[in-house]
Amino acid sequence: MSTLLVKNARVLATMDDGRREIPDGGIYATNGFIDQVGPTSELPETADEVVDLSNHLVFPGLVNTHHHFYQTLTRAVPAAQDAGLFDWLKTLYPIWARITPDDVFVSTQIALAELALSGCTTAADHLYIYPNGCRLDDQVAAAATIGLRINASRGSMSLGESSGGLPPDSVVETEAAILDDTVRVIDAFHDPSPGSMVHVAVSPCSPFSVTEDLMRQAAHLARDKGVQMHTHLAETIDEEDFITETHGVRPVEWMEQLEWAGPDVWFAHCVHIHKGEIKRMARDGTGIAHCPTSNMRLASGVSPLDRLIPAGVSVGLGVDGSASNDGSHMLGEARQAMLLARLGASPSFRNEGPLLSARQALELATRGGADVLGRTDIGSLEPGKCADFAAVSLDRIEFAGGLHDPVAILLFSAPVTVDHTYVHGRAVVSNRELVTADLPPIIDRHNAASQRIVSGD
Repeated sequence: MSTLLVKNARVLATMDDGRREIPDGGIYATNGFIDQVGPTSELPETADEVVDLSNHLVFPGLVNTHHHFYQTLTRAVPAAQDAGLFDWLKTLYPIWARITPDDVFVSTQIALAELALSGCTTAADHLYIYPNGCRLDDQVAAAATIGLRINASRGSMSLGESSGGLPPDSVVETEAAILDDTVRVIDAFHDPSPGSMVHVAVSPCSPFSVTEDLMRQAAHLARDKGVQMHTHLAETIDEEDFITETHGVRPVEWMEQLEWAGPDVWFAHCVHIHKGEIKRMARDGTGIAHCPTSNMRLASGVSPLDRLIPAGVSVGLGVDGSASNDGSHMLGEARQAMLLARLGASPSFRNEGPLLSARQALELATRGGADVLGRTDIGSLEPGKCADFAAVSLDRIEFAGGLHDPVAILLFSAPVTVDHTYVHGRAVVSNRELVTADLPPIIDRHNAASQRIVSGD
């Protein structure tokens, strides 16, 4: 039995049901699960590991609900820098067709290391391209070397260029192969137990990159296996127009017809949805991965967060792929969500609702993400939940002048590298450095892979 004592935090932001913020707070955990949360004076005095976080802000580990880890290999590709979504995809698909299993492995390491350094402890990834023998297994193995929890989505594309789709035929799969391999990876890797390090989701890439039949079969498979379902939806006006013109209904209703609605479903983006669709999603418990930076980078639009939250829709944050962000900084994404929501609520846009607060943004990045991913064991610091947390020292130039509200300044200030990240009571980041893997050689391998893929050499 292993115990952990975290003590003397200047403020411990629990994000529990009471949203308690505890001065001189701490945590006592056993075998990765929290036993006690409260003032340091009320906790045990000793443990196998004692972490003194004097003058630190401690908060729950951040939860990333949408990413494409492999895209770290193609950040800022010149031909795709100033393109909207469809042109961006057409530019990058031929490059991504060169990815190998080793590339999936090292890009997963880079993405998760970057996330850990920003306070993230759980990350959902959407791997929907499997050229040259790539498998979801490569991602799961790489994640184990970094130590973050992952929701590994078995993505898919079945409509290549010859069938009217966007991707080259070389990167699509047959639908029988997709379904067979999805069953295989669920059986091999999905662990529904509390504290699990790996969940698997069923995740066709988008409603226009697979057939209607595959969407329905994917939903049946997911529900038979008791796992979640994920896809992109309503990211751009072009996609909205395609669905309404092709099927005669709006995107959310179309997904309902395909049996994609409910608390076991979450969509990435949902920028172009209307009030009626928002009500339907709130009614059904369908979740959203809000990706503000990517939506700005690709000029996709401003998600109606000022409508989604008051309506009761389950919303988490996603950094999205590192070719459309082009980073994996969860604190930065929470800040971006706060600022973009304020712009969306301004007179220049919808002018609806109050401004999104710093604490609401942090809630989206913690409790919100856990809810979207269907996890009840993470997202807040309270007894029975996983000892997943991050801490930042308040002795930083970025926080100078803002210590009257340490929680707010974490979101209002420029994004920082966290001092500590713990997952299930184990250090992943300590003193602003990744401690689970030797990062410099991983960066070198990653950059060499990126050069080969982008250049085609």
